[in-house]
Amino acid sequence: MALLEIEGLDVRFRTSTGLFPAVEDASLSVDEGDVLSIVGESGSGKSVSMLATMGLLPWTAEISATRMAFDGQDLRRLSPRQRRKIIGGEMSMIFQEPMSSLNPCFTVGTQIDEMLKQHRGGSRKQRRERTLELLTQVGIPDPEKRIGAYPHQLSGGMSQRVMIAMAISCNPRLLIADEPTTALDVTIQAQILELLLELQRDNDMALILITHDMGVVAETAQRVIVQYAGRQVEHQDVKALFAHSRHPYTEALLSALPERAGDQQRLPTIPGVVPGQHNRPEGCLFNPRCRYATEHCRQVAPKAEADDPARTLCHYPL
Repeated sequence: MALLEIEGLDVRFRTSTGLFPAVEDASLSVDEGDVLSIVGESGSGKSVSMLATMGLLPWTAEISATRMAFDGQDLRRLSPRQRRKIIGGEMSMIFQEPMSSLNPCFTVGTQIDEMLKQHRGGSRKQRRERTLELLTQVGIPDPEKRIGAYPHQLSGGMSQRVMIAMAISCNPRLLIADEPTTALDVTIQAQILELLLELQRDNDMALILITHDMGVVAETAQRVIVQYAGRQVEHQDVKALFAHSRHPYTEALLSALPERAGDQQRLPTIPGVVPGQHNRPEGCLFNPRCRYATEHCRQVAPKAEADDPARTLCHYPL
């Protein structure tokens, strides 16, 4: 039995002009110790699908799914109290932008202590010792001093490490990392990714990595889901995806990697933008940006073939 199972997930947001489909028919399965990456441009619904799983979307969201289970427990039927025991404890998430995710009014130590108090209990002394242990584990120097620091007194990389410490404080079985290297310089990005993979290996923890960086995917993931405009367009093992991508969108993302550009003076780009609420095309959602699009693509929405292991959402897979 998979640790996390999602089938047929739909997320729609109520707006003044009607429902906006942010995620449509998303499915995934993650086992203990897996590293799965969800990749795509901003606006592809990557974060929304995981926030829906965590139960953290606002009241404007309408969520439905054929199945949404964690360790065999149906997340759709749990009470708020039962769900809170899982969220933050067995299933945890590192959010984008650590500088805005941490509460500016409380010290780093207080925020980690609150997490431990909620999910693990123990005396104040035990929680303080665990907090210092976590700060040391994520590579924060002088944890005795940093435990009393406020978020504005930390750098971006240090704040991200604090977010990771909070996320792993209760030894989760599944960690969701949402763009964990956003706004960090290249050196710090590499350190954060190395830290996440080390924690994943040491704890045999499942890791879902949300990113738009194909280079990060190549270095970290075992399996990859490519998402576009709320739809999953391809799902492959990382080696197979880089060697033989099936969807034109995946091919375009890989072509934009600097190391694949060769001697070209300009990097290849994907024309246009991800469609929003008011500019969703008929047929295939990628057709206005696809160099292979035909009249059939512009009129008929594609469906993944049952015998296609990559579940390619394309009329003419590569």
